[in-house]
Amino acid sequence: MKIACLMWNICLFKMFILVEMKNITRILPEHFHIKLNNAVEIELNKKLANKVVLNVGLCIALFDITSLKESFIIPGDGASHTIVHFRYVVFRPFMEEILVGKIRSCSQEGVHVTLGFFDDILIPPIALQYPSKFNETEQAWVWEYDVGDGSKHDLFIDAGDSIRFRVTGERFEETCPAGPAIMQEAEETTENKVPYSLIGSINEPGLGVISWWSN
Repeated sequence: MKIACLMWNICLFKMFILVEMKNITRILPEHFHIKLNNAVEIELNKKLANKVVLNVGLCIALFDITSLKESFIIPGDGASHTIVHFRYVVFRPFMEEILVGKIRSCSQEGVHVTLGFFDDILIPPIALQYPSKFNETEQAWVWEYDVGDGSKHDLFIDAGDSIRFRVTGERFEETCPAGPAIMQEAEETTENKVPYSLIGSINEPGLGVISWWSN
């Protein structure tokens, strides 16, 4: 994906940013009857929407086109090629930002959270409220809450619950195969790779399952 990222700008929505990018956009002949701006918008969203750009984030949608440079045709290719400068809305929360999502599932690895449009969020056991334990039967994590009179009350973290968490880490993974010689090995190693994921934490007051605190 030949996209050059030029600079970062903060967007109005906390977990989204605007990224200024540059691209040589190819417009097919069947789109020549469309205004150039509209044809470029279609191609950019086709190329970037819902895709992860390494070390940038999850691309959501085109925000605006800041400039269109000269267009040219390459010999042997009937399409036009235009140098485009544009800004794209990208999902990439700031570290320590607090988000609200829903619990997808629980496992020994921790609590798996979704935001609806982004699923690769993990709250590891070390980042859960202390003390917590994993209930194999229920497939849920349980916070053994100290009531204060020496007794404890089990607070379950169940799939479907709304959860408030703090973003504490992020990870980008290169998922493109390196070359034909190691194609099979690359396919095997990239099958379980997630291009962009977040790590969260709930081990502080006010964080965790929202119903804990509302009740």
